[in-house]
Amino acid sequence: MENNNVEKLKFGEKLGYGLGDGASNFFFQVFNIFLLYYYTDIFGLPAAAVGTMFLVTKVVDAISDPVMGLIADRTQSRWGKFRPYILFVAVPYGVLGYAMFANPDLSESGKLIYAYVTYTLMMLAYTAINVPYSALLGVISPSSEERTKVSSYRFVCAFIAAWLIGTFVPALKDILGGGNEALGFQLTMAIFAVASVVLFWICFATTKERVAPTQE
Repeated sequence: MENNNVEKLKFGEKLGYGLGDGASNFFFQVFNIFLLYYYTDIFGLPAAAVGTMFLVTKVVDAISDPVMGLIADRTQSRWGKFRPYILFVAVPYGVLGYAMFANPDLSESGKLIYAYVTYTLMMLAYTAINVPYSALLGVISPSSEERTKVSSYRFVCAFIAAWLIGTFVPALKDILGGGNEALGFQLTMAIFAVASVVLFWICFATTKERVAPTQE
């Protein structure tokens, strides 16, 4: 039975937490929808090389996710276990997301190396911020009812971000690039990078860890 004396979370904290998933989806949905097209048709990489790169990074993810969970669970700071990563990884996350679409003038092998490095580092940054972000939901309140409410804000913000990406990125890159797709993607991702950092910082500033997770 839920304790009726448990602190009810305010709207600002619920929304602030949800904005974190919106920040994640600004990049995640771009990767899902446009990244293969960008790498092959704009950056000029062979499709087979890109497919191999995606496979390699999935292997890295399979290792980095549980490792990051162990690191976060053992973190002790004045901001808690999980919130520090939302604060400090936000900028590297935004910078790396932008760097993936920076379109440097390199040789074909140089472009492939650049893609491997920036994409792998971006996936590591994604793990470093999203594993603690997800874990934060479990300690934001001792009430399962309150956590369920917070979770609904998270999914609404993620859906809105995904809709914005799918609806406006094609037009936005054309407008900003003036017909130059590489420049259009570069400027569009610069906007999303800044927006993601700001949203993650809002998430950090508006949330609080109230439950000490069980040590295993």
